[in-house]
Amino acid sequence: MPDRFTTALQANKEWAARTALEHPELFPTLANGQSPEILWIGCSDSRCPETVVLGLKPGDVFVHRNIANILHAGDLSSGAVIEYAVRHLRVNHIVLSGHTKCGGIAAALGNKQLGILDPWLLPLRQIREQNLALLQTLSPEDATVKMAELNVREGVKLLKSKAVVLEAMQERGLQVHGLIYDVACGMLRDIDTKDSEEEIKRRLVAFKTEA
Repeated sequence: MPDRFTTALQANKEWAARTALEHPELFPTLANGQSPEILWIGCSDSRCPETVVLGLKPGDVFVHRNIANILHAGDLSSGAVIEYAVRHLRVNHIVLSGHTKCGGIAAALGNKQLGILDPWLLPLRQIREQNLALLQTLSPEDATVKMAELNVREGVKLLKSKAVVLEAMQERGLQVHGLIYDVACGMLRDIDTKDSEEEIKRRLVAFKTEA
C-alpha cells in the first residue's frame, strides 16, 4: 500500500494537470513573478492552510508560519518576511492569524519543560503572566481561545510598531488585521484591532523613523 508521501506526489501530478486545464494562465503567470496582496502570518499547525482557508490560489498570499504564530522584535525570520512583503512586494494587507485548539498555546498554559520550545514560547508565557487573573476564571478550552486572541493582539501591536509597516500604513493605506481561525468549523473571525486616532499619533511619534 502506498505511503502518504507517495500518495501526495501522485496527487500533486493530478492537481497540476487539473489546474493547468482549469486555469491555463496561472502557471505561466507565476513563472514570471509574484504580486500577492496579502501577507499571512500564521501558525505551523497542519489544520490551518491559509490559501485553502481563504479560497485563493498560488501567488495570492505571501506566507510566514511558526509555532503558535508568535512575533517578537528579535526574530530575524519573521522580520525579514515582513520587510520583504511590505517594502518589495508592497502587499496591501497583513493578516496575523491565531487559531483554536492551538498546541503551542496549550503548552504555554501548562508548566511542563519543553526543551527548545521553552524560549520560543516565552512571549506566550509572559502574556499568561500578565493576564493570569482573567485566565484562571475561564475553563481550559476558553482560556486557550482567550490566549490565542491575546497573542494575536500583542502581535498586531508589534507589527504596528515596525517602521516599515507604519510607513506603509501612513503612505499607502496598508492594513493590518488580527484573526482567529476556528478549526472546528473552518471559519475566520476578525478580532477588532483598529486603533484610535490618538493611538495612531502616539505610535507614529514613538516608532516611525526616517532615512
